[in-house]
Amino acid sequence: MARRIALSEIRSRTYKRRDAWWTVWLVDPLASRLVWLVAPWRWVTPNLLTFLAFLIGIGSAVSFWQGSYGWVALGALLFHVSFVLDCMDGKIARLNGTGSVFGQWLDYVFDRLRVVVTTIGLFGGQYERTHNFAFIWLAGLVLFLDMFRYLNALQMGKVKTVMKDNLTAARGPDAVPVSFVEDESDEHPESADAVSEADHVVDVNSDFRNRFGFFVRFRNVLIRQRIRAHVFSGIEFMMFVFIVGPLVNWIIGVTLISSALMIGFELLLIYKLYTATRTYERKMAAATIPAQAPAAERDGVPAV
Repeated sequence: MARRIALSEIRSRTYKRRDAWWTVWLVDPLASRLVWLVAPWRWVTPNLLTFLAFLIGIGSAVSFWQGSYGWVALGALLFHVSFVLDCMDGKIARLNGTGSVFGQWLDYVFDRLRVVVTTIGLFGGQYERTHNFAFIWLAGLVLFLDMFRYLNALQMGKVKTVMKDNLTAARGPDAVPVSFVEDESDEHPESADAVSEADHVVDVNSDFRNRFGFFVRFRNVLIRQRIRAHVFSGIEFMMFVFIVGPLVNWIIGVTLISSALMIGFELLLIYKLYTATRTYERKMAAATIPAQAPAAERDGVPAV
């Protein structure tokens, strides 16, 4: 058995720089101690933890299906245990260097499947118990928002990558790859100059900060606590729907409130991306102006 790593080292090596507040406050303290316990056992692999998390998620769905409060509360507890294990797989991968590309795919797919089976278990069980068709509509809403949130995040990541690649290409073949201010700093400053003097650091969110100064100040307070500004993300959405709602015995109300918060924060992110793309377009135009003069003499414009 490998040596046991100090808990402080586990935290420094496995905690994400920014994470959901539910994870920071309610998962990491337990997950890090469990990682400390099992990390020396090399047979405890990230993929094994991913499978266990999914199996316990199925147990949560089965408990939800029973419908009564006692079973539903048990389902909520099992869902939280499943999520703790799901967070542990990434920590073990980072700590022991046992992660893999396939493991990342497996983790992502099982996360989405867990949401599907627990949604069927929770809302299907309540429909069987009450015959209230509202639970069927809510099940569809939860699945749609979960799908939209993660597809939207993937597409936003692709758009940001395209913007960085194009800005880098516009600077010439020997340019240092561009990064954004938010990639370089834990806080959004008043200007990009306050972050770094490196010319490869580009600020595309200045318009958003100018319009939502209060939100940025609030974000900076959260970042100091390692909490990301997306206060109600997919993680909080799932936790409220599958844990808080069942435990307080107000599934319909908590689901509707959670859905509204989820939609609100997603719209804010979409608007932030929109303002970033407008700033990006101005910077691209400015970067290509010097190259256009000699190209015009040759009746052609270089592609970016």
